[in-house]
Amino acid sequence: MGFPRPGESSGSGGEGNPDGTSSATLPSTNPSYGKRTESDPPEMESVFDDLAAASEMESDPASRRDLTLVRRIAIGAWVVLIALHFVFYGVAWDRTRLIILLCLGLAAASIGRRKFITIIKDWAPFALVLILYDWTRDIARIVGMPTHWNLAIDFDAWLFGGRTPTALLQEQLKQASPPWWEVIVSVVYMSYFIVPYAVAAWLWLKDRAAWRRYAACFVATTFLALVGYTLVPGAPPWAAARCTAVEVQDYPRDPICMYSPQAAEPGGLLGPLEPAHPDAEPYVERISARGWNYLNIHMASQLVTLGQGKSNLVAAIPSLHAGLTMLLALFMWPRVKALGKTLYMGYALAMAFALVYSAEHYIFDIVLGWALAAAVIAAYRFIDWKWLIPRQKRREEAAAAGAAAGPATPPADSSDDEDPDAEKVTTHARGPFHSALRVRAAFAGGGSRLPVGGEVGVLRRRVAHRRTGNEEEP
Repeated sequence: MGFPRPGESSGSGGEGNPDGTSSATLPSTNPSYGKRTESDPPEMESVFDDLAAASEMESDPASRRDLTLVRRIAIGAWVVLIALHFVFYGVAWDRTRLIILLCLGLAAASIGRRKFITIIKDWAPFALVLILYDWTRDIARIVGMPTHWNLAIDFDAWLFGGRTPTALLQEQLKQASPPWWEVIVSVVYMSYFIVPYAVAAWLWLKDRAAWRRYAACFVATTFLALVGYTLVPGAPPWAAARCTAVEVQDYPRDPICMYSPQAAEPGGLLGPLEPAHPDAEPYVERISARGWNYLNIHMASQLVTLGQGKSNLVAAIPSLHAGLTMLLALFMWPRVKALGKTLYMGYALAMAFALVYSAEHYIFDIVLGWALAAAVIAAYRFIDWKWLIPRQKRREEAAAAGAAAGPATPPADSSDDEDPDAEKVTTHARGPFHSALRVRAAFAGGGSRLPVGGEVGVLRRRVAHRRTGNEEEP
């Protein structure tokens, strides 16, 4: 690349000016612009063109390379990685490992479509906040709030005529060995650890704005549930079935009776059962992992049991399983068609049945989880209606007005009441140098895409005066 000498035409093919310079010369903010001297620095048109192009946030999609084949190969490799991970380590139940695997899949699906840095920018804060939740969910042990053993039992018994739904379901449906349909119960229960994150990944690929809203709702629901079961710890049905009223009269958090297979009195706080299947145990059991034994996947059952033992055993009010699945259904409701609405809402209802039947939660816990999800969705929609949507409309209107104004846009200092949000959209300049680069690139390429603003309007009028041979500053 050669540089033209001072006072000579750049040879770029542009129309010459009376002073012997090219019309594509970068406008200068110096008042003596237009009067060339031998001491002027050499023109570097190609350099400025390259800098102006590089300053754009996103490249032109039409000029991108077609990396479809590379993307498909990368996605195939990711699928193989997931299969190998399942064979050697099983399903990624823990949140950190699952998010890492999902981000690897997003990186493969983003080849040729989106910059990899956006994965880190979007998912790193999301993951860190959820890891913070994992670190703080046992804060109830420090707070030391009394555990409620009869609150949910009394509500469910009042609602269903004196018996809890968990006792009724296990009395009628439970068998000595898990039937085939308990596989569905176990899969639905464990899907909570995968499905909400998989939907988040799908949303991120399709619509990052919707993904941000979903992530905000997800985090809000999670931490509000943390506040709930920290201030109001509640024992789940399987724990109440192992303890008697005498053993929990002081509202203990972690009584020894929780770790015995059955209560000293038949049925514990939930009372004895009269099973419809004679070989079934006559008391409520925790059976959320039994379906894996039907498939002879005993490792999965053991992993679930091990994970349950390490979690907060009295974090039942509200049910986060129910809350997040209902949040997913409510969030996706306006975004999918009839089949999608049926599937998402059916998933939330199936989760509720699995939680009650397997003795993980009471109806009381599920109602509170659903109410929490509804409150978060209502708050998100109110914020959208009150602030976010009006701000987006102002930006769009400002962008349209700026595009229509063209060169006649008044100087920036004459619009003191200009909307600051609109300014961020209508002009992408980051300073005088960047504005000059944008103007230079537009004039050199014959394009019409120019940033709108008083400073750039002055630069454009200077160039117009030079083209007409006018040596005075406009």
